[in-house]
Amino acid sequence: MIKVAALAAAAAAALTTQAAQPAPSFARLGVGATEFHLVLSRASVKAGRVMIQLQNQGEDVHDLRLRKFGGKRTYSFPLTSPGGRVTRTLKLVPGRYRLWCSVADHRQLGMQTVLRVRR
Repeated sequence: MIKVAALAAAAAAALTTQAAQPAPSFARLGVGATEFHLVLSRASVKAGRVMIQLQNQGEDVHDLRLRKFGGKRTYSFPLTSPGGRVTRTLKLVPGRYRLWCSVADHRQLGMQTVLRVRR
């Protein structure tokens, strides 16, 4: 009985210690994809680690591409089925980024937007 109480106290102390630690420091961005629009949960995020979640709210498969204006690197999110969700954490530097769906002619039909990454 004493051992059980000691284990319970140790477990509670461990949970308290874990809960007191700060959460990871990164911005979060939601990207909703429908036919034929991309909607951002916010227009800008702070530079550094950014957790981006693509949520396919449409009826077709969609993906997501992200590239800084004037940049050469393109970040890619895989094809996502209707109702599906994909999350990636990226390290973004300040600037403006174009986001688009690269499936067929979706970009030309309006599935593109701009994100500002601020200092």
